[in-house]
Amino acid sequence: MPKRHVVQMSTSHANYGVCVLGTEVFLDTRRSTPKGATSFDVHATSAVTVHIIHSPMTKPMINSRWPLDPDIEVLVTIDVTSRTVNDNKVKISYYGREGNELSVAWLYLTCVEVSLDVDLSRNGRVKSKGKDKTAVRWTYGPLQVRCHLQNKETQKTSLGYLQDMSVMLLRTQGPSAIFAEYQVVLHVPESDADKVRVFHAIWSDSHPHYKPVLGPDKLSYVLDHVGSGENTFYVEGLAFPDVGFSGLVSFSASLLEVPHQNSPGTPIFTDTVVFRVAPWIMTPNTQQPMEVFVCSIQRGSDSNEVFLEGLQVLLKKANCKLTICSEVETRSDRWIQDELEFGYVEAPHKIFPVVFDSPRNRGLKDFAFKKILGPDFGYVTREPPGNVVSSLDSFGNLDVSPPVTVRGKEYPLGRILIGSPLPWASGRRMSKAVRDFLYAQKVQAPVEIYSEWLNVGHVDEFLTFVPAYDRKGFRLLLASPNACYKLFKEKQRQGHGEATQLIGLRGTERRSIDEILEDELLKNDNKHVQRCIDWNRDLLKQELGLSEQDIIDIPQLFILRGSRADAFFPDMVNMLVLGRHLGIPKPFGPLVGGQCCLEQRVRALLEPLGLTCTFIDDYFSYHVLSGDVHCGTNVRRKPFAFKWWHMVP
Repeated sequence: MPKRHVVQMSTSHANYGVCVLGTEVFLDTRRSTPKGATSFDVHATSAVTVHIIHSPMTKPMINSRWPLDPDIEVLVTIDVTSRTVNDNKVKISYYGREGNELSVAWLYLTCVEVSLDVDLSRNGRVKSKGKDKTAVRWTYGPLQVRCHLQNKETQKTSLGYLQDMSVMLLRTQGPSAIFAEYQVVLHVPESDADKVRVFHAIWSDSHPHYKPVLGPDKLSYVLDHVGSGENTFYVEGLAFPDVGFSGLVSFSASLLEVPHQNSPGTPIFTDTVVFRVAPWIMTPNTQQPMEVFVCSIQRGSDSNEVFLEGLQVLLKKANCKLTICSEVETRSDRWIQDELEFGYVEAPHKIFPVVFDSPRNRGLKDFAFKKILGPDFGYVTREPPGNVVSSLDSFGNLDVSPPVTVRGKEYPLGRILIGSPLPWASGRRMSKAVRDFLYAQKVQAPVEIYSEWLNVGHVDEFLTFVPAYDRKGFRLLLASPNACYKLFKEKQRQGHGEATQLIGLRGTERRSIDEILEDELLKNDNKHVQRCIDWNRDLLKQELGLSEQDIIDIPQLFILRGSRADAFFPDMVNMLVLGRHLGIPKPFGPLVGGQCCLEQRVRALLEPLGLTCTFIDDYFSYHVLSGDVHCGTNVRRKPFAFKWWHMVP
């Protein structure tokens, strides 16, 4: 809110001043009161409105004069800009006890407009806040971070480059002679200067030139040749919200009275606007897939050629674009889910995808920066101090729920899920630098769940979300040893106890349903795993507002290696979700009636939701290497229709 401008009144000479449209001018009458005066009145020209501020106990006198009580204040406002200098007049007359006029104080005011405006309505257009700037409710304009590539030779003059930025307009109006005597300065707080950069559009010979005027190395900018009209500025963000940075940045325009050329000037009016940097947003499985990325591994016995063939069948069904990254590009690193997470940023005037590169930094370390970052694709990363990372820094350990409502609070962009140790326990943990970044985005309030019980330690090993046409619009799938034992016992009672696991795979130990059910060590391992998953089940029900009807248990067994668990057979919850088409790791389960009983049960659980199941052989190319279909693929999805600024105050 602009501070009111104070003008000193005098009975010995006329005073001259400048006021800004829509602001209050406080007339300091105390020092100009002549000796013996007991009352006063105020008269002004037609454009000036006089406000007498007084206590409820103070009343005007019979002759409409006011007593000279210490609690009375005189304010004036002007609601039209001046056409000429000093065209607004205010006269204060002072009277003695007998009603005689003792003296007069004159004030000549020139009213100008100085208004700094941004896209407060978030509709892509900048509108003036109007005359009464003090009545505007505090709000902000969205601002995007420049995290995509531009041609270095043209980035400061390219209109396309500037169209990615947010517009800020400085409107000025009034007699040109006044702006020759007063300075208009655009400035940014030092605390915000390294987060933004501002360009001024200056027209010369009918061509615009875009001059960098504010940023990390420049806190203020004095405008030359100010007159009646608009100055257009383009603002770009240089930093995402993060620890120590809320995402809010402010800019101010000040009108300065400059007594002489070398004086720094005194502000008589300041208008301030606020931008909020657009957060990085993840997209859940329920969002429409746009492009699937997968790595091609040709060398050695663990080639993923069979996996790619199965994936291509699925992509044809889903009618989705497939991008196969060459082994040279990926440096033989197949775990593309672990290296990066696709998301996006959005302002009313622009939306574009942004890839978040994990600090994992293995063979795919440079892939996102070199192959994905571009003019229409942004990039962000966070590196922990000393580059000390664990398996939990891989982004298979990062997921996001569909939109949920929890205890009456809506999360229209879902909630981020991060795998961690138990809250009270030590152990591997996602780097603080990455977690701080995720929490700072605010719009997808993270939930830390327990994944450290797993050998690899990723959330995608025991949960995923699939779309559904009823209830909340999705189901949470949880890996379930209990569901698997229940299925195997059912098949044993039906006389299929001799049916064996892993049929058709060379070099693997085939175990019958009877043998699996008799293995007490395996049973104890899975009791422990089930307790770990159940702990998460209760947490997810609480933090995502779920009921049991929103959860489906997917049969799965695990085996402990030391104190941590691996999937006993290909992990069916570690799947690829492409709309209603699911790419599920082929479990190679016991054959009953010529069909895999595990596949049959999963189909029976998911197909009633309108989903189709395609089982993909990833056994030797992924499962043996401690991963599955989701770990070996990555999906760019359509952004939410919901706008994040509708939920951030």
